[in-house]
Amino acid sequence: MKAYVLNGIADIGLRDAETPLSGGEGIVGRNGQTSVSEADCVIVKVHAAGICGSDIPRIYKTGAYHHPLIPGHEFSGEVTDAGSDRLKSYIGKRVGIFPLIPCGKCSSCKKKLYEMCKNYNYLGSRCDGGFAEYVKVPASGLIELPDNVTYEQAAMLEPISVSMHSIRQCGLSLEPGAEERGLNIVISGMGTIGLFTLMLLKGMGYKNIFCVGNKECQKEYAESLGLGAGRFCNIKNDDPVAFVNEVTGGEGADVYFECVGRNESVRLGLNVLSGGGRLQLVGNPASDMDFPKDEYWKILRKQFKVTGTWNSSFTGEEDDDWHLVLKALKEGKISPEKLISHRFSFEELIRGFEIMRDKTEDYVKVMTLL
Repeated sequence: MKAYVLNGIADIGLRDAETPLSGGEGIVGRNGQTSVSEADCVIVKVHAAGICGSDIPRIYKTGAYHHPLIPGHEFSGEVTDAGSDRLKSYIGKRVGIFPLIPCGKCSSCKKKLYEMCKNYNYLGSRCDGGFAEYVKVPASGLIELPDNVTYEQAAMLEPISVSMHSIRQCGLSLEPGAEERGLNIVISGMGTIGLFTLMLLKGMGYKNIFCVGNKECQKEYAESLGLGAGRFCNIKNDDPVAFVNEVTGGEGADVYFECVGRNESVRLGLNVLSGGGRLQLVGNPASDMDFPKDEYWKILRKQFKVTGTWNSSFTGEEDDDWHLVLKALKEGKISPEKLISHRFSFEELIRGFEIMRDKTEDYVKVMTLL
């Protein structure tokens, strides 16, 4: 088969790779030990795959946990083979794939908090992932797709579920009443996760959402998702603290999503939240994070509720993040395809990597169809 094989830092290309077949050794983790038995795996023919921002440093700066490796953890496809008779019923099904492979043995896994597994494996970073024609995945990580959910939409289940997880972590209701719909919510950082957070909140019915970004194209995407005029602040042109004070009538924010991962963005939250406000940390840190003493005092004296989040919940049950997102897709409450800025054939996907690496064009979600 053809796959984008990473042989070392910045050494990636569309190359011949061995097609995964049932009857092999299962899925092997970074320690060289089998993390999922062959009998618990299926083969998926990939139909759509998206590039995550985390793929770019993995490919061009840091490398992976081992090489060679096929990157890619945002993908969907069709099951073509199974490792055991009990999984044969999956063959022919259209599926999304949860890329985190929990160990199933640690204290977090015993509580079904798989996203916090202490010894997880991961498709596309610790074992082969979705930038390939075929990939071997655990059957336990499959989510079957309704007929009206496309492969492209399903390839975005992973990042949308990250946004869903952050919304649930900070305690916002998925079906808000009138009072909660009126909360002042600020999203700082309008990359993929920030935009998906906006999309979900709008789909849930929240009214007073305000966004802080640094590009005019982000404003355009936000407005395409229903953000009203005058609700976007470009920090290159305006003071975000003054902006939040103005749009909230001096009340400040009740909830602040930090989707950047930088000190200045966290501090912005501390300066615009009202007393008892919720600070939801979402962005992966770009550098060391620190607080001056006077900023830390604000957390104490204003009794902010600070919550961290990472990844998303997938338990196979109807109330996990992935199933809730899939339900929203099925019911037409969200339209993530609006955020696909680039579509490339599989043979041209290297261009997508380079655009995201070099930032030569504005982008949100770069997608390939196979």
